[in-house]
Amino acid sequence: MTDYIGYEALTQAAMRGVVREALRKGYNTNGLPGDHHFYLTFRTKAPGVKIADYLVERFPEEMTIVIQHQYWDLEVEDSHFEIILKFSGVPQHLHIPYAAITRFVDPSVNFGLTFESPDKDASVISPAGEATAADAPPIEAEEEPGTVVNLDAFRRK
Repeated sequence: MTDYIGYEALTQAAMRGVVREALRKGYNTNGLPGDHHFYLTFRTKAPGVKIADYLVERFPEEMTIVIQHQYWDLEVEDSHFEIILKFSGVPQHLHIPYAAITRFVDPSVNFGLTFESPDKDASVISPAGEATAADAPPIEAEEEPGTVVNLDAFRRK
C-alpha cells in the first residue's frame, strides 16, 4: 500500500518537536530544570549546520554535544537552535537545524530518541518548512546507525 499521508515523515517531525520543546524548557528557565541534561548528536555536514571549521574537521560525520551546566545564548527557533558552548576552553557558536539531529538523550530520566538515517529522512521538513552544554568535551559517536548506546559510562556514580 502507498502511504499518501506520509506517517513516517510526520512521526519524525513530531519527534523533532519533542527535542525543540525540551530545549525551550532550558531556554525558559535560564537553565535546565532539576538534573536534566542532554546529549544531542547531529550530522556536522547537514544542510544549515553552522559550526567552526575545525570542529567539522575533527568530527566529519557526527558529533555529540552535552547541554548541561555551562552553555550560553541558547536560542530556540522553529527550525533550528543556536547555542554557545566551550570547546577546549574556547567559546563556539553552533547553529543546528533540527533536521540534522540523529540522536537526543536525557539520561537523567532515561529518555532518548533516535532519528532515521539521513537518506531515509532527508525529505523531513522542520515545522517552519525549512529543509534542511557544557564545558564537557564533545563525544564522537562511533556506533553504527541503529545501535543502542549504553549510557552507563556517562552517569554519575
